[in-house]
Amino acid sequence: MNTARIVPGTRKRGTGFTLIEVLIALAVLAIALSAVIKGVGANVNNAAHLRDRMLAHWVAMNKVAELQTDTTFPTPGVTTGTMLMAEHEWIWQVTVSTTPNATIQRLDVEVRGKKEDKQPLDSVVAYAGQPQ
Repeated sequence: MNTARIVPGTRKRGTGFTLIEVLIALAVLAIALSAVIKGVGANVNNAAHLRDRMLAHWVAMNKVAELQTDTTFPTPGVTTGTMLMAEHEWIWQVTVSTTPNATIQRLDVEVRGKKEDKQPLDSVVAYAGQPQ
């Protein structure tokens, strides 16, 4: 039989964590979680920006389709307007310019999310032929 002898005046030391070890573990966990939260936030912002660019591209392509299927030949100049898509008002600008071929016009379409935006979210170059 194996019996343990307990010496009077001594205490058996516990096997748990000390307060310092717990605090260090919590600090490491807090730093890791803050990095994860920052990464998720950046991902959400990037996804929103990509959604806006995709919708702006759809607006630009819709405007190009309108101009290419119109029965009147577009005249050179700049035209601006708005289009509603995905519950948002998009600002488009079409610049029509001539080409060496008199029966074809160049269409430069820019789409912005707000009027005060300096850079367009999307720009498309297309060509429209004279209707027959």
